[in-house]
Parts: sequence; C-alpha cells; structure tokens
Amino acid sequence: MSRTVAIVDDHTLFAQSLKNLINTFDGYEVSGIYKNGRELTHQFEANRAKPNLVLLDIKMPIMDGPETMCWLKENYPTQKVLALSMEDDEETITFMVKQGCRGYLLKDIDPDGFKFALNKVIEEGYFYTDAVSDAIKNKEKSLSKLTKREIEFLSLACTEMTYKEVASEMNLSPKTIDGYRESLFQKLNVKSRTGLVLYAIKNRILLL
Repeated sequence: MSRTVAIVDDHTLFAQSLKNLINTFDGYEVSGIYKNGRELTHQFEANRAKPNLVLLDIKMPIMDGPETMCWLKENYPTQKVLALSMEDDEETITFMVKQGCRGYLLKDIDPDGFKFALNKVIEEGYFYTDAVSDAIKNKEKSLSKLTKREIEFLSLACTEMTYKEVASEMNLSPKTIDGYRESLFQKLNVKSRTGLVLYAIKNRILLL
C-alpha cells in the first residue's frame, strides 16, 4: 500500500512538479494538493482519509504554515508534518518544531535528500538537518538567559495590564516588578515596554 502525501503550497507550478516527483518514488503517492492551510483543514474536518505525511509550506495566503501547524497540533497531534519552505530564519524553524513539525526542509534540497527525509519522517518519526538542530539550540540559548519568572513577567507585560496590575497578578510588589523590568531591559538590550513586546513577538514567547 502506498504512503500518501498531502502537499500544501500556494505555488501551483511548484506543487504540481513536487507531486510528479513524489509519484516517481517507489511506494509513494500524492493524495492531494492544497493552496493553503484552510483547504487542508477542510479536508480533515470532512473526516476523509488522512495522509501519512503533510508537506507544509510556510508563507501562504488565508492560512499560513505556522497557523496550520497550530491547528494540527490541537486537533490532530499525531499527524506527521514536514515543512518545506524557502524561509530559513531561526524563529520560524523553532516555532514549527515546537508545534510538532517532524522536520524542516528548504526547497533547494536535491531529490535524493528529499526522498531520504520523507522516509525518515514516516519510518522513524522525524528528520532534522544540522541547520534545524542549530536553530533550535540557538533559540534555547537565547531564552536560557531569562528566568521562568522573567518570562512570565514578559508575557504579562505584553498585555494591556499596567505594571501595577502585573504585580498583583504575579503576587509581587511593584518594586519587585520594577526590578524585573529593569533586568529585562538590560538582558534584552531594549529601553521600553514596546521593546519588550517586540522581543516577545520575535521569539514567539507568547506562544510557548
């Protein structure tokens, strides 16, 4: 029985070429092509047969890769997903992996390497290149300099709460909260609450 693959990519020519390539691999068959995550979720919600593997692009209209990955994690956490994109920034890679993506490939990968990755994900559950492993390590290193309470404060500081309300929420004195704020200003090299929010968004701390 063939291993089925769903392709989620808004570039029609690339998606069709990818389908043709995968269908030449022994034991593989593309079960469908979807232009965005919303089209894929509709298929899942219709209770149709699920693919063995989803190949997921990152930048797409309507519902992009990260949004789709979050939806799959919540609704179908065992679904195997392999990201295939031109985006190679550490924030995107680590976010996708944290959401349960089994691997992350760049679109310039050669066919043999691509087939090897497919086999690894389906047979062993994951496939991470050295670049992905390095990105994860760098992200962890970046966050390791923050304490658990500092991360909690940072998350609350990104809401509409005043610092006084944040202090109440964390059961701390306003003076202690001021200390957390000044410590983060120094550690993150920012000078304002806006700087804290931008750091949190960039590093997706609000979604951890």
